Amino acid sequence: MTPELTVLALAALLQCVQFLAYSVAANLQVGPKYAMGPRDTPRQLTGLAGRLQRALGNHFEGLILFTIAVLVVTLSGHSTAFTAACAWTYLAARLLYVPAYALGWTPWRSVIWGIGWAATLLMLLAALF
Repeated sequence: MTPELTVLALAALLQCVQFLAYSVAANLQVGPKYAMGPRDTPRQLTGLAGRLQRALGNHFEGLILFTIAVLVVTLSGHSTAFTAACAWTYLAARLLYVPAYALGWTPWRSVIWGIGWAATLLMLLAALF
C-alpha cells in the first residue's frame, strides 16, 4: 500500500471519530427522544455540537478532493516522498482542524484548513508533472 493510501485510510478513521464526537455532543444537546425520533422538525445545533457538526461536514468536503488526489497519485504511479509528505501534512492539518473548529481558534482554524487544502492541491499537481 502506498503511503498516500495509508493516510487516506487514517483520514477515514478520523472521520469516524469525528462522527462519534459530533453524535455524542448533538444527542446531549437535543435529548434521546428527538435523536431517536423521526426528526420531522429540524433543530439547529449550537455551541460545541454545532461546531463539531460543521467540522464534520467540512471533513466530508475535504476528503472528497483528498481521495481524488490519492487515487490520481496512486493509479498513475506517481507516489513519491513529496506526495507522501503532502498526504501526511493533510492528515496533520485535519487532526488539528477538529479542535481548532471546536474551540474557536480564530484565525488558526482557517490557516490550518488552508494548509490541508494546499497539501491536497500540491499532490494533484505533482501527479501531473
